[in-house]
Amino acid sequence: MRLTEQKISIPVSPDHQNMLDHIQKLFDFRLTSGAIPVRFVITGIDKIHYHCELGMLDGLTTLTAGIPESIFCFTQRKIERTDAFNAVFIVPTGIGAEIGGHAGDATPAARVLAEACDRLITHPNVVNASDINEMPDNALYVEGSTITRLMMGTVALQPVRANSVLVVMDDHEIEMFTNDTINAVSAARATYGFDCTKIIKLHPPLQMAAEFMKSGRAAGKVTGLERVFTVLDENIGTFDAVAIASVIDLDDDMLEEYFNRDGEMGNPWGGVEAMLTHALSMIYGVPAAHSPMLESHVIANIDLGLVEPRLAAEAVSLTFVQCMLKGLHRSPRIITDAGAMSEPGVLSAADVSCLVIPDNCIGLPTLAALEQGIPVIAIRENKNLMQNDLRVLPWASNQLHIVENYWEAVGVMTALKAGIAPSSLRRPLAATKVEKRTF
Repeated sequence: MRLTEQKISIPVSPDHQNMLDHIQKLFDFRLTSGAIPVRFVITGIDKIHYHCELGMLDGLTTLTAGIPESIFCFTQRKIERTDAFNAVFIVPTGIGAEIGGHAGDATPAARVLAEACDRLITHPNVVNASDINEMPDNALYVEGSTITRLMMGTVALQPVRANSVLVVMDDHEIEMFTNDTINAVSAARATYGFDCTKIIKLHPPLQMAAEFMKSGRAAGKVTGLERVFTVLDENIGTFDAVAIASVIDLDDDMLEEYFNRDGEMGNPWGGVEAMLTHALSMIYGVPAAHSPMLESHVIANIDLGLVEPRLAAEAVSLTFVQCMLKGLHRSPRIITDAGAMSEPGVLSAADVSCLVIPDNCIGLPTLAALEQGIPVIAIRENKNLMQNDLRVLPWASNQLHIVENYWEAVGVMTALKAGIAPSSLRRPLAATKVEKRTF
């Protein structure tokens, strides 16, 4: 069983209408090998093609959790609930984002956006910073595939007081690294009441390798995944969330280049981590997160000197696990029962008030927002590798707001929350449209 990333180009839909249905039909036609898509992004659009990259899970056999529904399944929301203002904040993993493309460096943006809403729904890439996780108090820490399914209308979120977390880690050949990870879990138990069901050491370890796609996106390969699935199958019903700590193979030269290029190079680990957690969360219906383990004493002893501030959280950590443990501690329960989605206190697509993304990013959350009628705020200043023009999509009036920075995004959010068209705050004010109908 393995996870890989593929590049596939498909024809554009006429005037980019009904993109979700169009994309699903084309991929259903192309994917006949039994492989299951777990992650999807459009890296570029030209006049005739959507250039896509797709994370694929091969070799899936019978599981206790069952075979998941397609990531392209979409359920139209029937209403928008307006008793609270809830924002989804995404910085896609592995796209080399200026803000949020390194080690939790989108956290300040998350904390500011959180002040303008009742709930901020975000994902590990935004706030995970090795030993640090300073997510806002009103944030819901949700793995990326779950955010996608929330926006697609196929799952809902139930806030919890706490989770029982199963920790699965490599049985590292260097005992010190194993002990460091166990000590980090113990520290979480002793300091903020983290509930660890148990720690399971995986032998032989999970095989994860980081690589970059031609688009520049971070991705990778995962093999030996059946061993993790076996562990989860054997422990079904004993945990609410799962944390994985394992080595990610990365060329030593690439590691040093990452720290020596002053943040110009995107985080190489995040892409393959996202592929893994997307698969686990999608199949088992529980929150999941991953952190890398150090490979060797040589890596641990590299003198990185003074690094670019966005990389510093990684440079000072030995285990990298504390951020995901803190996030999973209260990560919301994933609700898939259609009847339960309408229960009080459960957040569904009907409760999403806006989506905040870096400019140029088109994945399933963006396309779902387009179809659901959810306002999208795109940040120009958060430059990245994606080659898309969001303006070509068939947005409704006042649905797409392209702004310069996250400060301006807060202003748009505040206007939306107040029921004020953001364009009414700008000058010159466009003329009122008048249309004459003759019968």
